[in-house]
Amino acid sequence: MPDTIPTSISPWLNVCDGKKALSFYQNAFAAVETFHLDGDDESIVAKLSVNGADFWIGEESSDVANRSPQSLNGTSVRMILTVNNPDEVFANALKAGATEIFPVSEEHGWRLGKLIDPFGHCWEIGRPI
Repeated sequence: MPDTIPTSISPWLNVCDGKKALSFYQNAFAAVETFHLDGDDESIVAKLSVNGADFWIGEESSDVANRSPQSLNGTSVRMILTVNNPDEVFANALKAGATEIFPVSEEHGWRLGKLIDPFGHCWEIGRPI
């Protein structure tokens, strides 16, 4: 074990169907699974990486206040995915089942589009101009 580890923040997305979410993020963002844990009840926990940008997904569990956007009927967090080719990643996410909020365009010094994934999470996909 290393003496020191770098400080990091990795978002954890609560979802209603972890297996479907895993497939969506792999297809939409070319996410690579770096950790996987199967639960007794068909649930999963997975750590995903998009070109080194890590995030976690796991089944919602209301008994410990881990609720998904679907259960809350909204979300208070936006994920910002900065990539070299936002048009391509955005199009892949739409093909994988995301819903467009606004298309990729140039505004405020960014090329950026906004969408909602099938699990209720809001993503802005873009890059600085």
